[in-house]
This record gives sequence, C-alpha cells and structure tokens, in this order.
Amino acid sequence: MVKFRKLWLALAAASLCTTAFLIIGFGFVLKDMLIPVFPKFDVKPVNPERGAPAAPVMEETGEIRIAALGDSLTKGTGDSTGEGYVKKVVEGLMLEKGKPVRMLNNLAINGLQADELADRLADDRGFQYVLKQANLILLTIGGNDLFNSVRASNAGRKLSAYSLKGLSNRLPEAMERFERVIAELHSINANATIIYIGLYNPFYDIEELRSGSLEVQQWNKEAYTVIQSYPNMMMIPVFDLFEWNIGNYLSSDHFHPNGQGYERIADRILESLK
Repeated sequence: MVKFRKLWLALAAASLCTTAFLIIGFGFVLKDMLIPVFPKFDVKPVNPERGAPAAPVMEETGEIRIAALGDSLTKGTGDSTGEGYVKKVVEGLMLEKGKPVRMLNNLAINGLQADELADRLADDRGFQYVLKQANLILLTIGGNDLFNSVRASNAGRKLSAYSLKGLSNRLPEAMERFERVIAELHSINANATIIYIGLYNPFYDIEELRSGSLEVQQWNKEAYTVIQSYPNMMMIPVFDLFEWNIGNYLSSDHFHPNGQGYERIADRILESLK
C-alpha cells in the first residue's frame, strides 16, 4: 500500500512538472505572438557621400564659392569673348560683396536637356562633389527641352513652318524633367543659394513664331512654382530683356545671347543678390 502511495505521489509530481513546463512554454509562444521582436539591421545610406554636410549659405561665409551648370547659356555660347554671364557675375560679386569670390567649376554642356542633367546630378560624383562645395549655384536648363524637340519635328522645313504645337505638347514632360533637376540639386546641397535663369523666346521677331512666347511664359510660370517651394532658390526672369531687344542682344545664330545679352542677364542676377 505504501509502495502504491509513493508511486502515485511520484506520478503526480512528474505530471505537475510537465504541466508547469507546458504552461511556461506556451507563455513564451504567446509573448512572441503578441509582442514580436524584430531583428535589427545595420542600415547605411546607399550613397553616403550625398548625405555629407553641405556648404553653409552664401551670406554667412567669408568666401563666395560658385558652381555653374546647365546648357549652352551657362557655357556662354554666342559670346565672342567666351565669358558668358557666369564670368560677369563672378567679376560683379568681387566688386560688390567685399569678400573673396572663387569660381569652382562651370559644368555646363552644350545641348544638355533636363533629363540628362538630372541623370548626371543623380549619378556623377564629380558633379556632386563640386556642387557640395558651392554656396552659390547658377543654372540654366529647359531651352533645349522645348526648342530642340520642335527643331527635330520640323527638320528640313523653313523656320517659319515651326510647329508651335510641339512646344505646348512637350511642356508637361519637359517640366517633369525640370522638377527632377531641382529635387536632385536640393538633395545634393540644400544650403546653397541656387539661381535659375528663366527662358526667353529667341524667335520673337519672327511674326509666325511670336506666339511661342506664350509657351515660354507657361514654362516660366510652372518653373517658378517649382522653384519657390524650395528654400534658398530663386528664379531670374529674362524674357522681357530679349523681346524688345532681339537685334541687340542675340548672337548671329539667332538663338543664344551675344556679349551684351549675357551682360544684361548678369546684371539681373547681381541685382537679385544685393
């Protein structure tokens, strides 16, 4: 009888231990279900260089560091001296600001379109490096997006036969490209003063093409909407300079400014920086 009693006590004890282990195990399972623990990952930026500190704003530094980029207007095409508006801005700031002014690099490329520039800003570390050092960035872009497409669609025809509908039809896509350029610039250097020079109609003196100014003005309006949403960015209008001074301010190619035209653009930029 005593042996049976001891056996039952042993079985009962074993049963209690088993039940206790089951309860504890179920508790851990329930905890993991109700309060899941996620693994920690060592997350690093895809492009750490672009996350580096940008240059401080222009007015707060002892030196103005300029980078220029964009299309042939920033390159200075049409100016017989080769200076364009960029060098005139550099010289003007040296006289007006009373501090050292350094031209880091002119990254402009003839014929460049907004999508091509956006790609370079996203992928070209050389571009990114220069722009990070700058506290003043000068930009022209968009003219080739509008006018080159019209040229291509009217190849072999006379200038008067340009399809102005080509401008309005391509405006939405071109503006999407422009938005990407501005977003990439802001991502690279959010502290620099960025100046975008608006578009003008180089064919204003040709009666059949004068209405193209309406499309150019639409571009400028939408570009300003994009620009004004970012801090430290401004847009400089120049369309009025050329509409009434085409003969005086355009080069012989009837598209790019001449020396006088670039000087007027530089004057506008310098005035905005006072």
